[in-house]
Amino acid sequence: MRFLLNIIWVVLCGFWMAIGYILAGIVCCILIITIPFGIASFRIAGFALWPFGRTVVSKPTSGAPSFIGNVIWFIFAGLWLAIAHFVTGIVLFITIIGIPLALANFKMIPVSIAPLGKEIVRLDDPYALRTVS
Repeated sequence: MRFLLNIIWVVLCGFWMAIGYILAGIVCCILIITIPFGIASFRIAGFALWPFGRTVVSKPTSGAPSFIGNVIWFIFAGLWLAIAHFVTGIVLFITIIGIPLALANFKMIPVSIAPLGKEIVRLDDPYALRTVS
């Protein structure tokens, strides 16, 4: 079922959302000081392309630098990507087949707002899920 949902996701919205994250990552990597944001954006692009069967967990070792970085990310890219997820989720929610896809879009909003200090893990990885805080 995850495979089928991922295929439908890629066709309806995943490809375009991943392109948004890739563009944000390229801009961040061009500006040398924001390379960590670019790396986080590329990581989320993979999640935005194929979200079912994976989840986001907090890294227990992240601290104040991640918080400060997330504030900067929110101002320059996070707000716009979160709005894109929200609008896409609302549009997908209109159809019955789009409801699981809309919920996946809403699930991605927190990581689009604050990607630093988070890790994307597979749902079938029991060690990674123990680090959820």
